[in-house]
Amino acid sequence: MEERLQKYMARCGVASRRKCEEIILEGNVKVNNKVVNELGFKINAEIDKVQVYGKYISPEENKVYIALNKPEGYVCTVKDEKGRKTILDLVKVNERIYPIGRLDYDTSGLILLTNDGNIYNKIIHPREEKNKKYIATIKGIPSKDEIEKFENGIDIGDYITAPSKINILSKNNGNAKVSIIIHEGKNRQIRRMCEKINHPVINLKRVSIGNVKLGDLKLGEWRHLKDNEVEYLKSL
Repeated sequence: MEERLQKYMARCGVASRRKCEEIILEGNVKVNNKVVNELGFKINAEIDKVQVYGKYISPEENKVYIALNKPEGYVCTVKDEKGRKTILDLVKVNERIYPIGRLDYDTSGLILLTNDGNIYNKIIHPREEKNKKYIATIKGIPSKDEIEKFENGIDIGDYITAPSKINILSKNNGNAKVSIIIHEGKNRQIRRMCEKINHPVINLKRVSIGNVKLGDLKLGEWRHLKDNEVEYLKSL
């Protein structure tokens, strides 16, 4: 049975399907020792031999689902062209896993990793967007009007954000600790939103994605998801 090359690569745990498309277009994939750089190419997994970056790949049999408390100073990619530390330097498993979505280099907190391409697609393109909760320290104390502006949707330059939530948790030395809930994931979205209401982020941590929570997982540590968390992700 034939399937698209990028789908097969994702099923083998190389990366997300979209990232696999980039790898193909960059000329880093061979099928039967011939470079393939077109996205419509189909293979027969029973017959064809696929190499990525010079290594043969095959479907991952053992599906893994991992939650990591990402520290600041790590990038959420499999490889980094600038030589920076990646989250795969922290998570050591036998399977080839990849992150579901991203957290900024200078943002800490919950990131999920898997080799299950179906789960990846369910979270990245769910039928209903799932809330992501963050805890942030921001400069100054936002006013009622600024909070309302933040929550109703704000123009961050190239995009108007969807309605969100922000609550002040505490105040200290003229700054505020807040909880923020969004269901989108644009590049540096929360930082850009806070800047637009003149309260830049000092530090930022994600504490939940839908029903999956960071809990008491220590910075830089990871765990396998519980059965009920995996079932939840599969139900999205």
